[in-house]
Amino acid sequence: MASESVNPSPRPVSAKIVVSGGFGVGKTTFVEAVSEIPPLRTEAKMTTAASEFDDNSLVKSKTDTTVAMDFGKITVEQGLVLYVFGTPGQDRFGFMWGDITEGALGALILVDTRRLADCFAAINYFEERNIPFVIGLNQFEGAPLHQESDIREALDLPANIPIVRTDARVEDNATETLIHLLAHILDTLSQQTSVPPPAPPEPPPAPTREAPVISNDLRARAANALAAERSI
Repeated sequence: MASESVNPSPRPVSAKIVVSGGFGVGKTTFVEAVSEIPPLRTEAKMTTAASEFDDNSLVKSKTDTTVAMDFGKITVEQGLVLYVFGTPGQDRFGFMWGDITEGALGALILVDTRRLADCFAAINYFEERNIPFVIGLNQFEGAPLHQESDIREALDLPANIPIVRTDARVEDNATETLIHLLAHILDTLSQQTSVPPPAPPEPPPAPTREAPVISNDLRARAANALAAERSI
């Protein structure tokens, strides 16, 4: 019996996504919500010394802090896998951001509207490196619901940066936020590829050779020499 040929399944396409933001904005919670595998967490108990670096007065229930990164995985659709990395929120661990964000296609910057200034460092970081990002307004109890235009003005964001309201605790909500980020990444990439490359510089014009100027005297001498040669 002839063996049936089986087409191997294509290897899934993977992409690296970063979840960033200030201290205590819900990065670890977000990664946990979207990950289809038990997420890797690198948290440590907060100490009294940590209060010198971060103000947890608005997130008093937070007793742990990420000291390296969070990691999770989500299959958005068949053939597309996202590896999600969360950055540490404390400034003293900022030296790790370079390794965590290397090779990332885009970033989600989570924002607590009660502490807008805490996300400035993340915005500056991704803007300087031309990494596409989306702002995610995480829902906190008691946090004011500002208009998107007010948030955009306060963060000094251009009109092309999406602002999405999200809840890092809810899987469907968090996953939808990642979909918004993917759409923004694709839009950014399409704009970059649609810009035609600059035209090469025009080559310098070839030097023109002017016909030699022959004086009448020279013409006469040449004619006499030619006549003398023929008479020999």
